[in-house]
Amino acid sequence: MREWARALVESLQDRFRTRLEAASGETLTRVHWQRDGGRHGGGARDCAAETPAFNRAAINVSQVHYDDLPDRSLDSATALSTIIHPQNALAPSVHIHLSWTELRSGRGTWRLMADLNPATPVASDTETFLSALRAVTPAQFEEARAQGDRYFQIPALGRTRGVAHLYLESYSTADPEADRALATRFGEVAVDTYARLFEAARDRVPDASARAAQLTYHTLYLFQVLTLDRGTTSGLLVHDQNDVGILGSLPSWIDRALLASWMPRVDPVQRPLVQKLVDTIPETGVVDDPTRAALAKAVRAFYEAHPEALALQASGGIIPPTVQQHRA
Repeated sequence: MREWARALVESLQDRFRTRLEAASGETLTRVHWQRDGGRHGGGARDCAAETPAFNRAAINVSQVHYDDLPDRSLDSATALSTIIHPQNALAPSVHIHLSWTELRSGRGTWRLMADLNPATPVASDTETFLSALRAVTPAQFEEARAQGDRYFQIPALGRTRGVAHLYLESYSTADPEADRALATRFGEVAVDTYARLFEAARDRVPDASARAAQLTYHTLYLFQVLTLDRGTTSGLLVHDQNDVGILGSLPSWIDRALLASWMPRVDPVQRPLVQKLVDTIPETGVVDDPTRAALAKAVRAFYEAHPEALALQASGGIIPPTVQQHRA
């Protein structure tokens, strides 16, 4: 099953890259990485940064497995995780995640996520995105939307990260074939729908206020990912062999002063983490690969020293098996 899942996520990676390259006229660069020299898997990401079309783009595929570690409850995890931050301030960002996790017991579940993240919301974009995914998940849509809204809520700021969030965690039914069909269509429709929105936004011309809103949104995105996102934190805590890739979703620049201004709003337990993020990011607000690597180390060190802070991270209502594995 994990090899089937790997073929699926690799096909979605190729599909998305092809659509984005055609719409942008640019070529994404492929970067490979290995877990423990390949003994426990690895992955590849198609990426771009600070180009005419992309502030930051990362289409990641990974598979980790533990065939030689039979005592581990997690057998394998296979995933597509992608974030696109367009350079155009009036084009929406998107996050799409699709993964298959299989435990040593043989139980396997899907994790399906898609969320639209505009700096300046466009109502027609939001409706197009939601309508497309509603058609794929008619029976699951309301649950997925409610779970997504919970997961992407930012309590300190009293808002969600984006405008449309679909999230199914630990999803499986008595019909594995139907589940595989759902996962396939979910990935294809999410990728294709966003590619159309990205292409349609090319002719929008942002003004100074739109660019300022984008900078604020990029700051909010980094804040949410590094203080609340369980998937990101779990990936950083499990290993340190793909830190830049795991934080490939971070935009290329943020408002450092704005980030610092949010520190008093978070739970006191999290304030040292936010302070460390501020201290790690240069005064210019540029978040390049060396800064990503430094941020990864800062987040890892914080949660290793303060594991109780994990309880403050986002939850759609179900804790992912990969996070449970780390806690174990």
